[in-house]
Amino acid sequence: MDPTLIAGFVALGAAIGFLAGLLGIGGGMMIVPVLTFAFERLGFARDHIVHMAIATATATILFTSISSAREHHRHGAVRWGVVAGMAPGIIVGALVGPQVVGGMSTAALAVFFGIFVAASATQMLLDRKPRPSRELPGRAGLFGVGGGIGLVSSMVGAGGAFLSVPFMLACNIPLRNCVATSAAIGLPIAAAGTLGFVAAGWGEPGLPPYALGYVYLPALLAIVVGSVACAPMGARAAHRWPVKVLRRAFAFLLYALAAYMVWKAFR
Repeated sequence: MDPTLIAGFVALGAAIGFLAGLLGIGGGMMIVPVLTFAFERLGFARDHIVHMAIATATATILFTSISSAREHHRHGAVRWGVVAGMAPGIIVGALVGPQVVGGMSTAALAVFFGIFVAASATQMLLDRKPRPSRELPGRAGLFGVGGGIGLVSSMVGAGGAFLSVPFMLACNIPLRNCVATSAAIGLPIAAAGTLGFVAAGWGEPGLPPYALGYVYLPALLAIVVGSVACAPMGARAAHRWPVKVLRRAFAFLLYALAAYMVWKAFR
């Protein structure tokens, strides 16, 4: 394995970790386009490039969500009852999502990812928070909501915050608890999604060495090392930098990445 390539993956992880600490966001939407570019340059089979990028991004969340949820739990901000209510649906949805992705063409998957990222960027740019208009649903309702969040999140390599936080805000949960609970929700999404991508890619012809199903292990390990090291730096900078301005700038970066993925699809 080329040391320069590994260094590039570590640098990507460092940037993702720093942004996660600074802006309180997951890095999947940034990781996927960069890995798509890197995997194409490495000569991976075109039919697997986007699938592997999303799978590897999903696996990174498994590590970052553990440290984030632990920190939020230390401050008593995680609503574990909500996590427990949504987790069964999340697991089912996150296991199904990779199987759906496995049946999609590279072009269709790239377009789907691009649309989701553009919608998420718009949500970040407008910063509109839903009005608290209802209470949390019962067990069946939480299962259904969790299933939808798990399904969509695993299909795009995201931790689910762009879906779970607005839902919880609308259910009269304070923003601080929404963010903390969303971090904990990312763990079952990532765990089930990663297993789903390993199963979906298992035995697929044309996968490169060091791939576990659709998950590319060298990129996963390098990104995790960089993100874990730099997330605390971003968290410290969040208390000194103009985070609202940076969130808007990041939204425009997401638009550019979404456009890149759609462009790749139509190439």
